Amino acid sequence: MPLLVVGSVALDSVETPTARRDDVLGGSAVYFSYAASYFAPVRLVGVVGADWPQQHTALLAARGIDTSGLQVVPQAKTFRWRGKYLPNMNDRETLEVHLNVFGDFNPILPESFRQSRFLFLANGSPSLQMRVLDQVAGATLTVADTMDLWINIQHDELLQLFKRIDGLVLNDSEARLLTGEENLVVAGRKVQQMGPRFVVLKKGEHGAMFFSQHETYVMPAYPTGNVVDPTGAGDSFAGGMMGYLAERGNFEPTTLKEAMAYGTIVASFNVEDFSLDRMQRIGRADLDQRLTEYRKMLSF
Repeated sequence: MPLLVVGSVALDSVETPTARRDDVLGGSAVYFSYAASYFAPVRLVGVVGADWPQQHTALLAARGIDTSGLQVVPQAKTFRWRGKYLPNMNDRETLEVHLNVFGDFNPILPESFRQSRFLFLANGSPSLQMRVLDQVAGATLTVADTMDLWINIQHDELLQLFKRIDGLVLNDSEARLLTGEENLVVAGRKVQQMGPRFVVLKKGEHGAMFFSQHETYVMPAYPTGNVVDPTGAGDSFAGGMMGYLAERGNFEPTTLKEAMAYGTIVASFNVEDFSLDRMQRIGRADLDQRLTEYRKMLSF
């Protein structure tokens, strides 16, 4: 069934220890949408400026992503991010951020989008995310992402959001910042007690942890030695996870575990090239093949 995502659409400039790319397709909603499109129809809501290349819209549409919710603001500029990865490829420095049109983004969803049963609130302010929730009141499953910026400057709004969503995706440093706990198990449980029915805590090359009232478990990352550009890995993970849940039409415990495995696999492909370049060269069969290898790794 269709999956709705609302979030950033960007032009990224990325520097790694071995290469550099300028003005490539990026943004949390873009990575999420492309990853989810392997499993279910995706509806994308975002905003771009007059400098947005139309071939990017065509690329997303070619994956079956509904871009009718992508707003183009004339005489304005698209959200831009510039970052540099350190030699370990886990840590990065943000060199420039220009919110541009995304800074004033007030999403008004097309009427057909408001009937979506599966909703992902990609990175954005909790105030914006709650405005989206008001427009999709009948969603069966609502999951949100967040980041350290919102924890620091919209903490109270974030706590309000947590009480209105089913699931939350965040990384390990954000969980520590939010709770003040260094132990990730303690931090994950504390976040879950703030309101979400389940919490997925991303740990980069170390995989992800899952927390709910009745379950806690760890999913390791798929071991790939070919890490070219980690940008969007977390969003791709979330897209793979939510795409599979939408495909199955439920979020039962077993389905959630399978969805996290697929999210892990999609992210492992994403990091193997810049932007969406690697993702464009694979299909569902490639994901299934790598998932089979992943299952064998976890059997003992």
